Amino acid sequence: MIRVLVVDDEAMIRTGFQHILDAAHDIEVAAAVPGGQALQTAQDIRPDVVLLDIRMPDVDGLTVLAGLRRLPHPPVVAMLTTFDMDEYVATALRSGAAGFLLKDTDPEELPFLVRTLADGGTVLSSKVTRTVVDGYLSAGPRESAAHSLARLTDRERAVLVLIAEGLSNADIGTRMHLSTGTVKDHVSAILGKLEVDGRVQAALLAERAGLLKEPRGEEGG
Repeated sequence: MIRVLVVDDEAMIRTGFQHILDAAHDIEVAAAVPGGQALQTAQDIRPDVVLLDIRMPDVDGLTVLAGLRRLPHPPVVAMLTTFDMDEYVATALRSGAAGFLLKDTDPEELPFLVRTLADGGTVLSSKVTRTVVDGYLSAGPRESAAHSLARLTDRERAVLVLIAEGLSNADIGTRMHLSTGTVKDHVSAILGKLEVDGRVQAALLAERAGLLKEPRGEEGG
């Protein structure tokens, strides 16, 4: 059972997300709270996934994200917004958010997205993906990104391509005929070598370096 914490200052949003997710057989909304209660609630219930509003009147969503990342067992966090172009997107992703969703995401897609997050995948709403990628592509020189990727082995580069395609650890394992544990080890090594805090940053660094335009080689080695 995937335990979810929904954090939003609008009661209607909290209720709507809880209703949608609780209908899934493998997802439980353990709590749905406003921003001021987020950190204490997360400490109490230790959720697997947090859906966190990025703009709240009582506490900044980025501040909550930073607090969640400092917990002994930090949950996976996806940011929520009503805007398809938000200046906080890049900051949230650099701070360790695993995804970015619009609040009007199709209800039928929401359980799948939560499962993807819980399994180590990344999720970006199609409406914000281009904005996010464009922001990262202009954030630094292409040569610098390519230099960072040069630290990776061929196997790690293959894993990184699949991360950039949004695949979860389990899906990457299936594609590359690896155990999920081995994939997790590769992901950890990739994040360490690239000096980034999360899969989204690694994926966008790969995009900036042009890795996703390279022909896919053999996935062994």
